[in-house]
This record gives sequence, structure tokens and C-alpha cells, in this order.
Amino acid sequence: MNVIETTLPGVLIIEPKVFGDARGFFLETFHKQRYEAAGIPLKGSEFVQDNHSRSSKGVLRGLHFQLENPQGKLVSAGTGAVFDVAADVNPDSPTYGQWVGVELSEENHKQLWISPGYAHGFCVLSNVADFQYKCTALYHPESDGGVAWDDPELAIEWPVDHPILSAKDLALPNLSEATRKQLP
Repeated sequence: MNVIETTLPGVLIIEPKVFGDARGFFLETFHKQRYEAAGIPLKGSEFVQDNHSRSSKGVLRGLHFQLENPQGKLVSAGTGAVFDVAADVNPDSPTYGQWVGVELSEENHKQLWISPGYAHGFCVLSNVADFQYKCTALYHPESDGGVAWDDPELAIEWPVDHPILSAKDLALPNLSEATRKQLP
């Protein structure tokens, strides 16, 4: 497994070892001791919820976070391809306003580890994509938060101009509109 540090502390790109032949392939999608040794801080926390979403081309989900019970996430695309983003929206952080984006696909098998406290979102590049994420905290709807996908302060370079968004995501504020208590 190859682990690549990004410009955001606690956000790591993981390239698992893939064993393939004419029959297909095999890879470990998670091995607690190996991931901890690679720098993914799971001591004191466990994955407690697995999520799977299917979306069509042009769908953008995000940017989401939880104020209470923030979730660490290990994300990947089982089928298709997505552009996945982690953004630092904590005004007290030295990397506030910065983001990391990476393509995750069934071909490259990459994963992204996103430490608790970052905003997260993705958009679908293929006709359809199955997206999986392991979470270190349960979904807590009362503390659900987010910022607008097209926030000019973040200036994320999404590979889609007119994404398909949920009503919830259309209503998310820009960073400049959010109060401190609405951000991690």
C-alpha cells in the first residue's frame, strides 16, 4: 500500500496493492493495523458506519460535515469514477480555505482518508458511480452542516460546471455567510 500525504494534515491518498490476473483482481480495502501504521489515526476510534451511494453523471454531493460527532471517512469508488474533495472550513485552522481533490475510480482503486472536521463532497465523472465510505462516527442529523459547493472563497476546481444538486445542497451557505458556530 502506498500512502500519499496531501497539503491538508490528516487527509491521505491511499493506493492499495492490487493483485490482478485474467480472472480479475483482489485488494484489501481495509486492514486496521496496516492503516494505523500508515498514519491513519484509528486508535481510540473504530469504523461504526458504512455508507454506499449510487449517483449518475454530473451529480455533486457536498460539501458536508458534522459539528458534533465529526466523522473520519475512508472513501472509495467501487464502480465508475468520482472527483472527491476534502476542504478545511475551520476558521481556526492554519489551512483554512484550502482543499484537496483526487479522482477515485474502479480503475485506480484509490481511497481517500479524511480526518474528522473537514468538509467533504464529490461529483460523479462516469455515467454512474457507486461510492463507499467507512465512518468513525454515526450520522447525527442534528449536527449536519455544510458549505456551498461553489463557494468563491474555496474556489474548488470542480470538473463540472452545472452539477445536479439536492435541495439541501443548493441551500448551503458560503463560508462568508456562515457564523463561527456553524463551522467545525
